[in-house]
Amino acid sequence: MKKLIKGGRVVDGTKKPAYAADVLVENDKIVKIGNIDTTEDMEVIDATGLVVAPGFIDTHSHSDLQILVDPEVRPKIMQGITTEVLGQDGISMAPLPPQYISPWRKNLAGLDGDSDEIDWNYQTTEGYLKMLEHVKPGLNECYLVPHGNIRMEAMGLENRLPNEEELEKMRQITRREMEAGAIGLSTGLIYMPCAYSESKEIIEMCKVVAEYDGRFVIHQRSEADTILDSMEEVIKIGRESGVKIHYSHFKVCGKKNWDKIDDVVRLLETAEKEGIDVSFDQYPYVAGSTMLGVILPPWVHDGGTDKVLERLADKELRKKMVYDIEHGIPGWDNFVEFAGLDKIFVTSVKTEKNQDAVGLSLTQLGELRGKDPYEATFDLLYEEENAVGMVDFYGTEEHVQLFMKRPEMNACTDGLLGGKPHPRVYGAFPRILGKYVREDKALTLEEAVYKMTKKPATAFNMTDRGEIREGAYADICIFNPDTVIDKGTFTDPIQYPEGIEYVMVNGELAVKHGEHTGVRNGSVLKKKGKEVVK
Repeated sequence: MKKLIKGGRVVDGTKKPAYAADVLVENDKIVKIGNIDTTEDMEVIDATGLVVAPGFIDTHSHSDLQILVDPEVRPKIMQGITTEVLGQDGISMAPLPPQYISPWRKNLAGLDGDSDEIDWNYQTTEGYLKMLEHVKPGLNECYLVPHGNIRMEAMGLENRLPNEEELEKMRQITRREMEAGAIGLSTGLIYMPCAYSESKEIIEMCKVVAEYDGRFVIHQRSEADTILDSMEEVIKIGRESGVKIHYSHFKVCGKKNWDKIDDVVRLLETAEKEGIDVSFDQYPYVAGSTMLGVILPPWVHDGGTDKVLERLADKELRKKMVYDIEHGIPGWDNFVEFAGLDKIFVTSVKTEKNQDAVGLSLTQLGELRGKDPYEATFDLLYEEENAVGMVDFYGTEEHVQLFMKRPEMNACTDGLLGGKPHPRVYGAFPRILGKYVREDKALTLEEAVYKMTKKPATAFNMTDRGEIREGAYADICIFNPDTVIDKGTFTDPIQYPEGIEYVMVNGELAVKHGEHTGVRNGSVLKKKGKEVVK
């Protein structure tokens, strides 16, 4: 049946002023926009007083494993997200050679979780994407091939540089995965084994990605003390490979580094003047979220999770860990230094034994366990086999708004889905519309919708997505501009937002009157040529 969205105010995703119009949907496409008469073969959606916008695009998602277990991904769809980009931070599901399944599951667990409910023998991006298609996801899903997975297949998990044969193998794997439909390459240069690499290795993979007009998405080596050097490295990668650059969750961490913000902006602008295509995503909060293991010095991670656990069991090595955290290591992003033990909170654990740690700061964890907070934290990481999530507070509202207004910015969640998550999992996009548009007036409604739809669709070459226009796919979010807002807090994050009234994915309603319909109508989007398509 055709669907007629009647009486709404269209914000089409292009930054053009909002306008009154009806929108007619047939099958999976928008077929007409204007003043449309109702006929008997139409389901009418009354959008009076509501905004009709393209479905939101989350360019930094961690649903990679969860979607295979729970394909609806309600935390995303209920906030208006209709497309998400998986494969982030250089650590994800594929490729995964059978001999590395066990250590890789442990390495992945802190970011994307773990499960015995799935078959881990899919081996390649092609195999993983077939699994995604089989479960019929509730959202559109696309995938970045992760640097860490490529490196693992080519040379294992050791802390060393590749030889020429291994480097050639990395190029070949990158090409194979791009041919399978990956839309680009990701890396996370604070995560193992990505952190073992130098620029040359990444440049060689990015040359392959550039051939496909893919995008290189990077959690850069530093977002704190050495962020300027880190950005220079990323720009060098773009310059020497020809690849398009996309910085993940862009920010500057730690009060002592806030004086670097002007130089950070200057580097963005210098790269663009040079002709390098640069974009970044951002979540609208002053706190971040990742796996708790990142607080450990880099040497602790050498050789993978099993080696981490061996070192955590060694009392003398624990003393060295504390010393390095307290004194720092040049070039290492020290989360304890720029957030503090009292501003890092446990968000998820794997076992029942330590559920009482969830929601506590590391200081509070020490108090609960009756021991030094470092020792309590090391015990927790050891007992949970490093599968612990965290939230850390690092910035200011002023800086969030500064980067949000930048032309390179598009919105994301970057939310880990387990335990007591960061509230961005449930509310990042409505928060922008409610707090930063309606309340703070940091952006106009049209600017915000553009940064949530057309901007990311263009950056990632998503054909006929991110726009309300005739011929585009009917990924649509209908919301109340007067009430839309996130509801989750850091102490009670698992709350759906207000004001998201309808969400349509490829022409079918997944959310109706603010309630999930149970419909799953997402597609796996793949790169074909230079476009990302169904």
